Amino acid sequence: MTKAYLEITLQIKDTDRANAAGIYQKYKAPFLETIKGALSKELLVHVENVQVLHGFDSVESAQQYLGSELFNKDVVLSLKPLLQASPDVKIYTVA
Repeated sequence: MTKAYLEITLQIKDTDRANAAGIYQKYKAPFLETIKGALSKELLVHVENVQVLHGFDSVESAQQYLGSELFNKDVVLSLKPLLQASPDVKIYTVA
């Protein structure tokens, strides 16, 4: 059962959103298969931004993912050229 969500909001131009979706697809399976406590990952596209919503078994697992090599060396470096601003990162607890 999901007990925490990690929400990452990205400011990405419309013209770069297909590339961002490709990065999302590339790292979705490794995220679900290798990150402790990972339960789900969804890409939400809005006219103003793109959000990636990650489900976890705990807040601690979400925090650990933010410090992981997969997140920092793979995902962040791949997305960096597409970002128009720093990502907005929030962790929510399911009540």
